[in-house]
Amino acid sequence: MPKQSDVLATDFLVKIAEEFGTPVYIYHAEKIKTQYEKLQKAFHKSDTRFFYACKALTNINILKYINSLGCGLDTVSIQEVQLGLKAGFDPKNIIFTPNCVDLQEIIAAKDLGVIINIDNISILEQFGNKFGDSYPISIRLNPHIMAGGNFKISTGHVDSKFGISIHQMRHIERIVKSTKLKVTGLHMHTGSEIKDVDVFLRGVEIMFEMTQHFPDLQSIDLGSGFKVAYQPGDPETDIDLLGKKLTEAFNKFSAKYERPLQLWFEPGKFLVSQSGYFVVKANVIKQTTATVFVGVNSGFNHLIRPMFYDAFHLIRNISNPKGTERIYTVVGNICETDTFGWDRKINEVREGDYLVFYNAGAYGFEMSSNFNSRLKPAEVLVKDGVPHLIRRRDTLEDLLKNQIELA
Repeated sequence: MPKQSDVLATDFLVKIAEEFGTPVYIYHAEKIKTQYEKLQKAFHKSDTRFFYACKALTNINILKYINSLGCGLDTVSIQEVQLGLKAGFDPKNIIFTPNCVDLQEIIAAKDLGVIINIDNISILEQFGNKFGDSYPISIRLNPHIMAGGNFKISTGHVDSKFGISIHQMRHIERIVKSTKLKVTGLHMHTGSEIKDVDVFLRGVEIMFEMTQHFPDLQSIDLGSGFKVAYQPGDPETDIDLLGKKLTEAFNKFSAKYERPLQLWFEPGKFLVSQSGYFVVKANVIKQTTATVFVGVNSGFNHLIRPMFYDAFHLIRNISNPKGTERIYTVVGNICETDTFGWDRKINEVREGDYLVFYNAGAYGFEMSSNFNSRLKPAEVLVKDGVPHLIRRRDTLEDLLKNQIELA
């Protein structure tokens, strides 16, 4: 049993790999709790609520654990809403922020009683015409702020599909007035992996300006985008500094507003990324004229972030942690180029060794697929030092269960 800390020991990871097989995703409950408590501490001087952005990881056991911490839930599909309710979240603690969905999905969320963010003029008008002031809503605005570690995960700039432009405020006002919509919240999200806390300050100043158009506001939601370190020396969002500066600005503004306001955030990666470990097995060591490849029993069908976002994940050999460091390129077993990392210094890798990818809790399993008809990996949750299987490994029957064979 490992010591109760934020980091799982390598020998413990090996034991889990031996017990449950590889590839395997492993999540550490206590690390999630630590991250949540960091946020609470940083914003303890303001009326702030946090909603876990579950698109990062939706295993029902993770949702139940996060609910037990007192955190709310941020969802982007009606299925995530349904999962949240099944996990025990109160509808009043679930935010639904979809984009490019039809009115029927919005109505389905309304019928479930959750908080709804509307992010386009068309749906705003349709919802207002149908329900008027009978169901309060929030509006997602696009603040036209370029932020985030990668263009693909920047969501608040002028070319983004997300939100209603702040320059369409007159149009929003006409719809709200004519349909008698009750707007109780304003929402924005500029992107992920934001290192500069001033991005949030610019965003909240814009939101402060927008409040003059909505007399019934109860909350201002700044989304998230908190950056975590993926390798030693990586910059992170300074949560304590952010909490200090935003609390000062928010409390000062709230004192001028005619009613009390809450500050909301929707952390996803920040809560679960560093809790996750992805363990694979080295199948082959392949030396070419250019490099030495470590071919593992996984691929971008299990962890797509390196190929999709050029994301860095620290990779270590947990079977031979004291071996001589050598240079390897770590690749997968998919019939496409699926490189996890080029020219990495890793303790000597032998065929059969276990390698671990760190910071694998967010968008790892969640973005996995059955490409090449490969099976999805198992998931394990370590809680109070005990590993629990929370998803069994796929079988061939799982690949076939929704297929219909013609006679």
